[in-house]
Amino acid sequence: MAHVMPPEWYPHTRTWMGWPPLGGYIREYNGGSDVDAWAATAAAIVEFEPVTMLVSPEQHEQARAALDPRVELVDAPLNDAWLRDIGPGFVHDERGEVAAVDWVFNGWGHSSDAFDLDAQIASTVAKQVGASVIPSQLVNEGGGICVDGEGTVIVTETVQLQDKRNPGWSKAQVEAELMRTLGVSRVIWLTRGLTGDMQQFRPGVGTNGHVDVLAAFAEPGVVLVHAQSDPQHPDYEVMRENVKRLTAGPDARGRELTLVPVEAPANHVVDGVPIDHSYINFSFVNNGLVMSTYDDPIADAHARETFAKLFPNLRIVGVDARPIFRNGGGVHCITAHEPVSARKANQGGSHHAE
Repeated sequence: MAHVMPPEWYPHTRTWMGWPPLGGYIREYNGGSDVDAWAATAAAIVEFEPVTMLVSPEQHEQARAALDPRVELVDAPLNDAWLRDIGPGFVHDERGEVAAVDWVFNGWGHSSDAFDLDAQIASTVAKQVGASVIPSQLVNEGGGICVDGEGTVIVTETVQLQDKRNPGWSKAQVEAELMRTLGVSRVIWLTRGLTGDMQQFRPGVGTNGHVDVLAAFAEPGVVLVHAQSDPQHPDYEVMRENVKRLTAGPDARGRELTLVPVEAPANHVVDGVPIDHSYINFSFVNNGLVMSTYDDPIADAHARETFAKLFPNLRIVGVDARPIFRNGGGVHCITAHEPVSARKANQGGSHHAE
């Protein structure tokens, strides 16, 4: 296939982020203090690899003062700051060079009213990188897909098949476009997202079911899954059904998937509203992993131990993701990794723990 998306543990050139702009939802929600979590995430990642932060020009000085001096700033107008979703999907082309899939971004199915600037960010980043652009008519976001690098992608029916995103598209049409742009041959469809992310409690805040709080490949054939053991919690049944989907058939290489559950933290209600605190929302970095934490000593420690066992060669650091999740996402949602070319990776090897 011409284009192949490498897995997230593939060696990175850098991580891309976006500084929450004035007038965006993140600042409006909590008087601006929540943006400190973006700075903390960037500071954690820059210990492992370069970080480039997109920032609205009028906020350049404010962002510079708040961020680690090693973080590079690039001026770019923004509506919001979820780079995983508004940035390009980086793939390798037939020569092994980095290319950028430019999906359509429509504000998570118009759950956001303002997305005109964010819809241009994928092409902006591609130009900064010097990557060729692969256009796509599919409305999609980076948080809505998870690949293993060996032909398998996990998605949810409530995202790519949502009428507000891709009206009239059949499952077969979506699969064909994912295969064309990502180089996959097997699409695993989960049923839906976690309850809070389905916008049932805060209309307009949520993605309608992104996979990056549900499941993430740890390596080919092994999937970390969000676990909710409380039968009274609405996500208990959600995850039971999603687990059935993950175990229903083999991956692209014919393997049955091994699932590694990671229990949700206990403090999942904020101001009476269920929040999708999930340890699945983590980011691989070169020789490390940046995990979301939630001021839950027991659950945080258990998640860290799970990651440490799976990735004994990676250094694991935590970032308090509660301020990020108050706004609808986590560490993974605000970061977008740029992989190195296949040629450079072959010269330098992988940082992923085998």
